Amino acid sequence: MTATMTADAFTRLSRRQLAWCAAQAIPDGSYVNLGIGVPTLCANVMPADREIVLHSENGVLGFGPAPAAGQEDRDLINASKEYITMRPGGAFFMHTDAFVMIRGGHIDLALLGAFEVSGAGDLANWTTGDRRFPPGVGGAMDLAVGAKAIWVLTEHTTKNGEPKIVDACKYPLTAAGVVRKIFTDLAEIDVTSDGLLVRAMVPGLTLEALQAMSQPRLRLADDCRTISAPAA
Repeated sequence: MTATMTADAFTRLSRRQLAWCAAQAIPDGSYVNLGIGVPTLCANVMPADREIVLHSENGVLGFGPAPAAGQEDRDLINASKEYITMRPGGAFFMHTDAFVMIRGGHIDLALLGAFEVSGAGDLANWTTGDRRFPPGVGGAMDLAVGAKAIWVLTEHTTKNGEPKIVDACKYPLTAAGVVRKIFTDLAEIDVTSDGLLVRAMVPGLTLEALQAMSQPRLRLADDCRTISAPAA
């Protein structure tokens, strides 16, 4: 089932809403790295009642949301070369030290984008093999094996309506069996030892429709909830 076929039954989350959903699930006191793409938007929608310290591979710890228009500082950027602001107590250091934090197991959580995620939690997010788009592994491989937990933020299907949650990744792996949770524009899914468990879905979506857009078998959590995200 393609995105077009199901468009009348439900509304997909916007990229900002997807980022908001993931941000609300981050535990208080976490040290978190935000990967390129949708994950970087999480910096703009962090829960105000929690202390969440954001880390970037280019040597920044404790940054905040994007600045208002006209307030950009060319010296304040994240690893995606996007403008950021700094929180009180934030710090700058060599990127080598940023990777020591990653490889030393000091990052609680990494939020990463993905081209594909398998039902076993395999992650493919650095190349599709398309020569028009050079590979961009960046710090993804370090994060995938160095962070204590990996969550993926991605659209549920490709632009052509093909599943991005698959039985086996056809693209080169970034790391095997590392993904613990998947946030898409349709659902929140846990990767468990018993397979994929659907924790939440957008209004109007059924498990049957979600299954039709996913390759691995999905199970519905007993307490599965309806996603309610603020308007983008």
